[in-house]
Amino acid sequence: MYILGINAYHGDSSACIYQNGTLIAAAEEERFRRIKHWAGFPSQAIQFCLDEAGIRITDVDHIAISRDPKANFSRKVFTALKNRLSISNMLNRVKNLKKAASITDEFCNHFNIEPQQLKAQIHNVEHHRSHLASAFFASPYSKAALLSIDGFGDFTSTMTGIGNDNQIKVLETVSYPHSIGVFYTTFTQWLGFPHYGDEYKVMGLAPYGKPKYVEKLREAIKATDNGLFELNLKYFNHPTKGVNMVWEGGIPAMDSLFSDELIKDFGPARRSDEPLSQDHKDWAASIQRITEEIIFHLLKHLHTKTGLDSVCIAGGVAQNSVANGKILLNTPFKQLYIPPAGHDAGTCIGASLWVYNHLLQQPRTEPMLHGYLGSQYNNEDIKEFLSDKNVKFEKLENHELFDRVTDCLINAGVVGWFQGRAEFGPRALGHRSIIADPRRTDAKDILNAKIKRRESFRPFAPSILKEHVETYFEQTDNVPFMEKVFQIKEERKVLIPAVTHVDGTGRLQTVDQHIEPKYYGLINRFYEKTDVPVLLNTSFNENEPIVNHPAHALDCFLRTKMDMLVLENYIITRE
Repeated sequence: MYILGINAYHGDSSACIYQNGTLIAAAEEERFRRIKHWAGFPSQAIQFCLDEAGIRITDVDHIAISRDPKANFSRKVFTALKNRLSISNMLNRVKNLKKAASITDEFCNHFNIEPQQLKAQIHNVEHHRSHLASAFFASPYSKAALLSIDGFGDFTSTMTGIGNDNQIKVLETVSYPHSIGVFYTTFTQWLGFPHYGDEYKVMGLAPYGKPKYVEKLREAIKATDNGLFELNLKYFNHPTKGVNMVWEGGIPAMDSLFSDELIKDFGPARRSDEPLSQDHKDWAASIQRITEEIIFHLLKHLHTKTGLDSVCIAGGVAQNSVANGKILLNTPFKQLYIPPAGHDAGTCIGASLWVYNHLLQQPRTEPMLHGYLGSQYNNEDIKEFLSDKNVKFEKLENHELFDRVTDCLINAGVVGWFQGRAEFGPRALGHRSIIADPRRTDAKDILNAKIKRRESFRPFAPSILKEHVETYFEQTDNVPFMEKVFQIKEERKVLIPAVTHVDGTGRLQTVDQHIEPKYYGLINRFYEKTDVPVLLNTSFNENEPIVNHPAHALDCFLRTKMDMLVLENYIITRE
């Protein structure tokens, strides 16, 4: 049985393919199109998944789409009419919904087949149920409390539930217009970060400020006695104007979400070219703090309601790794699982698992312990590519490779590291990474000068050998997807300044020898030479989607100033 899952006509479009409950491949469309957060029909990701499975679209038994145009339809219409949303906004939404509803036509047109040739049964799986399934059915827990929390999907922003074996029971929902995701995005825009997906910049900026404005922000969002939350709608445009999403050329964008009332009460919005003041940093700290409070409030209520000690979380807000790192310290839950793609790209996996486990009632398969599900190229592929490009290269065995790379790092080098299958999700996890020596106090400046060219306040992450976590961090947990931020122990901060954020934290990735032996081997060789079991890890890109093909990696190497490029067992260095 083949199940194709897709996230379509939405930011972070993606596809995955399952065979008898086993995940064969998953990829985001942006990796192929080279446009961040690409939105639309994920045709290239779909073709990649079919190729990985060795099948054609006519062999697929089920197609699961992480969106249900019929969900809450009457409420959508009532809200639009009640608030007299603009005609253009309504037409945009209807056009987008039509695309999602007529997905069969899209498949037939793209693959040049007749409708009768497409044997797959089409399943529209509501957005937040897809999120819940992506977390629970991929987790190692047989029973768990569930939370999906993001901006909006199918007119809902938040959903709680219980997962039990191969079934999910929905408990509570928070519906339009109330949304933590919209709250965070609105104030992200107000702080001068206008692009789709910029919320992580506020999270990175927050440690530079003090949460002076938390009480003021309670005027905009508040926890409610029923364990949920609500917005003060006068500060937000979406209840009266709608959320006008634009997908021009596959690039997602949205109108300004903050109202004139918000500017009146909170002050003028920062221009994107305006220098960041301490006041802006204090606002970022306050926005982050109150968001954490609301998340903990939801989870405490969920724990009381379910009595369970394990929780699975997904949704765009689940990408807030700072909040994630504090959940077990601030709620009664004892175990937490967040999938590698907790954001909307991961709903292709959730929709597939909802169909396989919940609808078809098939038994659950192995939990998702890694996110290495994308494109891969062997040494023969690499050699042929480099030869065609007339690039000078050298091939090394693993032990020689580890020595050369670690020597380069120790001598202040920056290395592009490309190996194995590409990661699915927003984090580079040692397969499409740029790596550096975490002991260097100037590593951040070197990286920003040579390659990343990004805001100075954004941190770099530590990849650490799994068995050394308790030596370096205040909390001990398995963090394979870089999904949590923990406090670094005081005496260790001086050893790894390049990956210690201004507040003494690090967004760690634990590296397991059994799951990722090559990246583990590299870090371990660095540990043998330096007595530090950590490498600085950041995504292999330069203001673009993470590299997917050796050509993307070579292009990035050539146009930046990194010192070495590793493509599987081949290395390229500067002349």
